[in-house]
Amino acid sequence: MPIQRLSIIGVGLLGGSIGMAVKSVLSGCEVVGYGHRKETLERAVAVGAIDRGEGDLAKAVEGADLIILCTPVGLLANMLNGISGSVKGGAIVTDVGSTKASVVGDAGKILKGKAAFIGSHPMAGSEKRGVEFARADLFRNALCIMTPTAETDPSVLEQVEAFWRLIGMRTCRMSPEAHDRALAEVSHLPHALAAALVTMQSPEALELAGKGFLDTTRIAGGDGGLWRDIFQDNAPNVRAALARLRGLLDDFERLLDLAKGEELRQWLDAAAARRQALLQEKLREITPD
Repeated sequence: MPIQRLSIIGVGLLGGSIGMAVKSVLSGCEVVGYGHRKETLERAVAVGAIDRGEGDLAKAVEGADLIILCTPVGLLANMLNGISGSVKGGAIVTDVGSTKASVVGDAGKILKGKAAFIGSHPMAGSEKRGVEFARADLFRNALCIMTPTAETDPSVLEQVEAFWRLIGMRTCRMSPEAHDRALAEVSHLPHALAAALVTMQSPEALELAGKGFLDTTRIAGGDGGLWRDIFQDNAPNVRAALARLRGLLDDFERLLDLAKGEELRQWLDAAAARRQALLQEKLREITPD
C-alpha cells in the first residue's frame, strides 16, 4: 500500500512512536497529527513524530491514505464519527485500541460505504504517557493483533498487516471477540491486580517495598482514564477472568495449611515452569533464525 499521507489521531506515546517509526522507513510520506492541545502538537513536531499538527479533525484526515486512531477506547466512536465525512475514497482506517469488539462494530456502521476499517492492537507501550516518551523502535519485534471479521476485505487486511510489519512488528489474526477474551486475562486483569496490590499496602509496608514489588506493580502507573475505558468496555470478559483468578487464590489459601506443604511446592513449581516455558517461547518469537 503506497502511503503518501498518514494521519495519526492522537499523538501520545503510541501515536508519536508510530509517526517516528514511519518517518524512519518512509521518507516520502507526510505524517499529520491530530490533537486538541496546540502545545502537544508543537512538541510532536519538535521531537520528529509528525510533520505537521492539525487541531481540526476533518482537516487532519483530508487526503490521508491511512488513518490510525490512537485515542483512548472511550473516544474512538466519537473519532470515527468525526472523520466519517472527511475521509477520501479508498482510505483505510485502523486503530491501536486495547479492546476490539466495540470499535470494530462501531466502525462497521459509521464508516460503511466511506472507508475500509480493520482493527489493530499493537502489543507495545509503557506505563509512561506523552509524545516526549515516543521512540521509533517501540514496535520492533512486538506483536500486532489484527481483528478481521467476515466483512473484512482480505486486501485491506493484508495492506494493514504489511504496514505494521514495515515498522518492525509481527502480526497475527483473531476475531474481535476472541481478542477481548484473551486480553482480559493477559493484559487487563494484570493491570487491575497491580493497582490493587499498590492500593492494599499499609504505609509501613510500602516503606519496605523493594525492586520485586516495584517490578510487579510497574503497570499500575498507567493513565487512569485510559484504563477506566478499557475495563468498562471489556467488563464481561474482565469479570470472567476475575472469577477464574478468585478460584486460584482460594486454592492457594487452602495450600497454606502446614499439612499441604508438598502440594504448595508443586503448585509454585508448576507456575514457575509455565513462566519459564513462556519466556523461552517469546525469545524464539523475537530472535531471528
